[in-house]
Amino acid sequence: MTSAIGDYALIGDGRTSALVASTGSVDFLCWPNFDSDACFAALLGDDTNGHWRIAPDAVVTAITRRYRGDTTILETDFTCDRAAVRIIDFMPWHDGPSTLVRIVEGLEGEVPVSLSLRLRFGYGQIAPWLRADETGFCAEIGPDRVKFDSAAELRLGDGEAAAKFTVGKGDRFVFILTYSPSDQAVSRSVDPDAALATTEREWRDWADRFDRPCHWPIAVKRSLVTLRALVDRRTGGMIAAASMGLPEIPGGGANWDYRYCWLRDSTFTLSALLNAGFHDEARRWRDWILRAIGGDCATMQIVYRIDGSRRLPEWEVEALSGYQGARPVRVGNAASGQTQLDVFGELMDSFDVAAKAGIDRTARVIEVETAIVRHLETAWDQPGADIWESRGTPRCYTYSQVMAWVGIDRFLKAHGDSPDVDRSLIARLETLHTQIHATVCERGYSIERGHFVQHYGSTTLDASLLLLPLVNFLPATDPRIVSTIAAIERDLVDGGLVRRKMAGSDEPAEGAFLACSCWLADCYKLQGRDDEAAAMLERVISLANDVGLLSEEYHVPTRQLIGNIPQALTHIGLINTALFLSGPVITRGGA
Repeated sequence: MTSAIGDYALIGDGRTSALVASTGSVDFLCWPNFDSDACFAALLGDDTNGHWRIAPDAVVTAITRRYRGDTTILETDFTCDRAAVRIIDFMPWHDGPSTLVRIVEGLEGEVPVSLSLRLRFGYGQIAPWLRADETGFCAEIGPDRVKFDSAAELRLGDGEAAAKFTVGKGDRFVFILTYSPSDQAVSRSVDPDAALATTEREWRDWADRFDRPCHWPIAVKRSLVTLRALVDRRTGGMIAAASMGLPEIPGGGANWDYRYCWLRDSTFTLSALLNAGFHDEARRWRDWILRAIGGDCATMQIVYRIDGSRRLPEWEVEALSGYQGARPVRVGNAASGQTQLDVFGELMDSFDVAAKAGIDRTARVIEVETAIVRHLETAWDQPGADIWESRGTPRCYTYSQVMAWVGIDRFLKAHGDSPDVDRSLIARLETLHTQIHATVCERGYSIERGHFVQHYGSTTLDASLLLLPLVNFLPATDPRIVSTIAAIERDLVDGGLVRRKMAGSDEPAEGAFLACSCWLADCYKLQGRDDEAAAMLERVISLANDVGLLSEEYHVPTRQLIGNIPQALTHIGLINTALFLSGPVITRGGA
C-alpha cells in the first residue's frame, strides 16, 4: 500500500525531484525535468508502476530520518534487532547528467538488505529494454536512457532489478541511477563522495544567506530550501508542487497536476524571496514571468510549463489506479485555458514588490505594466474563474475584482506622476480606480450577511477574502473587513485551520487549505491580535512532517496531510507570515 502523503520527503537537483517514503522507497520521479513523464509512479498506483526500494530484509523496530542540515540530502536510519543501517539519498547539484544516488551504511551489527528497482516510463506504463553490463544495467525506451551502477550483485528479470546483500557495521554500498538522452553516449557516473560533498556545500552556502531576524528560523529555513528545490535552476521558474494527482479529498476526484508554474503565486513568491534576502532568485523569477507572458496580455495564461511554454493539455492516465484509489489521475492542467482576472493584479503587485526591494523596473516591465492596465480598462468587470480554478459558471468573483483594482492602484502609484506616461491614460485610470473600488464595496459586500462574499450576487464566504486587507484594498480594522474575518472564523475554520471555501450540501468537505491559515494569521497581525497570529502560524508549522514538509491541505477528521506535497504556496505562506510576525519586511502582499 502507498505510504501516507505526509510520509514523503523531497530530494532534488534543481532540474527535477524525487519523493522518498520512510520505507526506503522512491515512489515518484520525473526525468529529465520536473514536468516530464514519470518513470517511478508507485505513488499513484502500486509497485508495478515504478519504484526503487532499499530497505532491511528484517523486522524494523524504528525508523528515524532527517535532512543533513539545511540541504535536501536525506538520511534515513532503520533500527532492527541489535543492528542498524542508514540510507543517504540525494541528487547531486552539478552540471552533469541528472543523477540519483543512494548510499547504504552499516551503523551497528549486521543487517540483511533488499533492493528492488523497477523503471516504468510514461507514468508507470512502459517497461524499458534492460541490458546488463559490468557495473549494473542500462535501460532504454524511446528518447530516454537510465544507467544503473550497483555495489551489489543484481538479478534482472521481468523488467526489474533485484539484489540482496548484508550490511555490517562500517560497510558502505553505493548505488547510482543516471539519466541521459538515448541518442547520446552513455553518461559516466558521478564520484559519489565528491558529489555528496559538493551538494552539501552548495545547499549549506545558499541557506546561510538567510540572516533575517525570525522567531521561527528552523521552519523558515526548511521552507526556503524546499522552495529552492522546486525552482528550475536553468530557467528560474518555480513549480507549484513536486507531485501530481494527490487528492484534496481522500478517495475523491479532485486530483490535479501541479508540476507547473502559476502566475497567480507571483506576488507571494517574490515577497517570500525578497523578505528572506534572496534577491537574485526573485529577479530570475520576475524575468521568467516576463518571458512567459509574451507580448499580448489578452492571450496570457495563468499557468505555464517550467520552460515557459503554454501547452498543458489535460488527460487521464488510465493505467494508474490513483493514490489509495483516488481517481482519475490527471496529467496537464485544463486551468491553463481559464480566464482569471486576478492574475493581472497579481502581476502588477509583483512588479511593485520587486521595485520596492530595489529590483530595477526595466523598460520591458513598464511596457508590460502599461499593456496590463490598458487590458484591465475593458476587461475588469468580465466574469471568469476564481482563484481556486473552479470549473463551473464564470462569475465576477470579489477577489478577482479587487485584484483588478490592485492592478490599477499599483500602476498609478508607480507612474501616476511620470511625464513619460500618457496623461489621458492616467486620467482614465484614476476614474476607473475609484469606480472599481466602489463597485466591489457595493456588489461584493452583502449587507444582509454583514460580510464580503465570494462573488457578486452570492451569500457565501471564500478564504480569498482574507487577502483584501493584505493588498491594501481596505484596512484590517475597517468594520466590513472585521465582520468578514469574524464570519470566516465562524464558518470556514475547522480544527483551528482555514478551509478555502464552503462545501455544497452534497459535497464532501475538502481539507483545510494551509496557505489560507497563514493569511488569517497575517490579518490577525494587522488587527493587533499578535498572540492569535503566532498561535495560528505555530499550528500550521506543527503539521509539517518529520522532515519539515507541508502539503496543500490538512484533513482534520483523519489528521493527515493531503493534496500535493510539498506545496510551494504553503511554504511561501509560512515564510511570509513568519517574517511578517517577526519584524519589519519589505512588503507583505502589497501592504
